[in-house]
Amino acid sequence: MISIEEAITIVKEHTKPLTNHETKALKDCLGKTLAADVFSPINMPPFRQSAMDGYAVYKHDSNTYKIIDEVKAGDGHQPRLQSGEAVRIFTGAPVPNSANAIIIQEHVSIDNNTLTANNPITLNANIRPLGEQTKKDDVALKRGTKLTPAGIGFLTSLGITEVMINKPTSIALVVTGNELAKAGKPLKYGQIYESNAIMLSSALNDLGYMNVEIFSVEDDYQSTYNVLQEAISNNDMVLVSGGISVGDYDFVGKALLDLGVKQLFYKVKQKPGKPLFFGKKDDTLVFALPGNPASALSCFYIYVYTALQRVSGNEHFELLKSTAKSISNFTKKGDRAQFLKAIYNNDKVEILEGQNSSMIHTFALANALVYVPENLHEIAINDTVNVILLPIN
Repeated sequence: MISIEEAITIVKEHTKPLTNHETKALKDCLGKTLAADVFSPINMPPFRQSAMDGYAVYKHDSNTYKIIDEVKAGDGHQPRLQSGEAVRIFTGAPVPNSANAIIIQEHVSIDNNTLTANNPITLNANIRPLGEQTKKDDVALKRGTKLTPAGIGFLTSLGITEVMINKPTSIALVVTGNELAKAGKPLKYGQIYESNAIMLSSALNDLGYMNVEIFSVEDDYQSTYNVLQEAISNNDMVLVSGGISVGDYDFVGKALLDLGVKQLFYKVKQKPGKPLFFGKKDDTLVFALPGNPASALSCFYIYVYTALQRVSGNEHFELLKSTAKSISNFTKKGDRAQFLKAIYNNDKVEILEGQNSSMIHTFALANALVYVPENLHEIAINDTVNVILLPIN
């Protein structure tokens, strides 16, 4: 059994960006990761641009100027100013090459075509220089950047319509258990409704991973072996729910090893989620998560999320962490580190009731996890605690 820190380090060491790339229309790339640097084909702005509504002037010693023309956003003409002349100009308009300052309209007085500046004029004031945001042939966004709405808008402003991205990570979800019934059907005695598949696939979809295939398998060795063999052969990552403990009907661990999956760790000194398996076969990553819903989801956010970001090329994306004042008391039993479902708000955090690994109701209310290290056994009201913010929309 290893520590949480050791387990996270192992996950990072064995997850690398996928090398499968594709060129895709930029408009369809929200949440996708750039597979190559994007170079700017133009200067942005592509001309000296007015930052304000006002008057572009050719500065001279007097504070009065003759207004000779007007330039609006989108105009293509270039008035030529002589010393002491000005043009009316608007935000976003191209600044005449002969102008060397813009006076904002609130700082002038106008009498017919004569402008009087009421404030001192500073050279190049209110002029956005050519290439202020990015210069032609410079890297606009680096490889590994996750495309947000702002990123897509920025690249579009450069005239870019296509980018090279990492192909979607293919993920298999394998759910085990004879006791599981499909929601919507009557429960037989001894059955429970299966929820991990839709819970984990929803978590994946929420993070932008849509290429998810779900398998169900009964607690039978050969069935488990066959399903895992198919899942591992055809996917970049396999998540298994349940069957990883050491009961008489837990066949996942044996099947994985018989399939040639290299075990990188099994069991982490944590609560919930102790019976966690992480392994690899060729380039396919395998996480066998505990069957209890809260355990499975905790392991998903702490370990699977980290691996997903790295295989997708988002090597610098990690769960946001913070500290907060606890508004709850908590006493930990045992010596394992613990992840507690909690509600974080305005630098305060409430540790919720119902922390049992089988209880998903508490998780449904949480937006954070409070991390309790091995050597901490009690949290009192107003204690400062470590908080992991969950990536939920």
